[in-house]
Amino acid sequence: MLPRRSHFVYDLPVQRVPAMAPKYRQIYDSLKQAIALGEYRAGQRLPTESELVKSFQASRVTVNRALRELQLAGLINRKVGSGSYVSATAAQDYTFGLLIPDLGRTEIFEPICRGMAEARVAQEQVLLWGRSPGTAQDVEAQARELCEQWIAKKVSGVFFAPLELTGDKDRINERIAELFVTSNIPVVLLDRDVVPYPERSAHDLVGIDNRRAGYVVTSHLVGAGCKRLVFIGRHRSAPSCVARSVGFRDALYDAGMECRPESIQHQTDPSNGNEVQRIMSELRPDGIVCSNDFTAAQLMRTLEQLSVTVPDDVKMVGFDDVKYASLLSVPLTTIHQPCADIGAAAIRTMVDRLNDPSIPARDVLLNFGLVVRESSASARTRFLKAERTLVAGA
Repeated sequence: MLPRRSHFVYDLPVQRVPAMAPKYRQIYDSLKQAIALGEYRAGQRLPTESELVKSFQASRVTVNRALRELQLAGLINRKVGSGSYVSATAAQDYTFGLLIPDLGRTEIFEPICRGMAEARVAQEQVLLWGRSPGTAQDVEAQARELCEQWIAKKVSGVFFAPLELTGDKDRINERIAELFVTSNIPVVLLDRDVVPYPERSAHDLVGIDNRRAGYVVTSHLVGAGCKRLVFIGRHRSAPSCVARSVGFRDALYDAGMECRPESIQHQTDPSNGNEVQRIMSELRPDGIVCSNDFTAAQLMRTLEQLSVTVPDDVKMVGFDDVKYASLLSVPLTTIHQPCADIGAAAIRTMVDRLNDPSIPARDVLLNFGLVVRESSASARTRFLKAERTLVAGA
């Protein structure tokens, strides 16, 4: 029997279990099916590890792995010296609401949602969302509307990516979160908090360590020889972008370099030629850390119009590793977010919260990767690459 999966209101690819699954997976599926069919009820103890070893003719290590996977999926609770017990919510079906106003506009959220759909979970789950908004005013209105819809539907929980770039975002984000709390609906935040950095709300949050990511990508530019670095973000960016700028500052301090207040520009329109020209004239950066790839793409286009060459005149990096990052006129060095894994971790975090509402709010931070491309390359590196290309084509 194939495990049931999360699914959306529209079809997404679903990973299937191979016909010849590993032994631990066969044990996992067998126990999961028994729980789903009510053979083991909430609170009931499963057979001991020794009994499972004999029953499945498997090693203790294999049985232990299967039980660990069941625990991670929220199906069972394991008590040292006592055994494994079916969790209180193992047989429940859940309906989760997605409140992601930037879905369809910010590229990382679609693969995050796909990761939710493909996550191995204990119960049947439906993920619901609404239509994509148009203008910034539509975003705010839709967020309020979806909040009311999910409360009226009495969803089991909500995955919320708070608003950014809108004038009233902080008040709306906190109000939405407050309404869910009042309605006793748990919230798992995606990528960012509902309060400004470094404040922390009372909700679980799943993403990457943005401060450390900012440090890593800035250190890369320092190692590439940059001496005058600038951080550029758009006005009213998400708290995750602010955290990246803090990592930028930390990296400069640790490198013994000056970080003046004007080195961090949080209110820039990267498509505005006059603003960008002012920054280039006054600060003369030879390295720019952009708050995300979208900002970097806009800035790269503006710099081209100003006859500033990337990376000869200024090296540039971004965050997110969206699809077009490698397709820009100069492929972009960036931080890769493991979006599918973030989605799967969000589902597990929500199941944990439903299993035990009393656990403290957690930051579930996944690892990231630095993807180095031509936008931060030195002239020598580009020369050697071009030379290798010519030799290969000869």
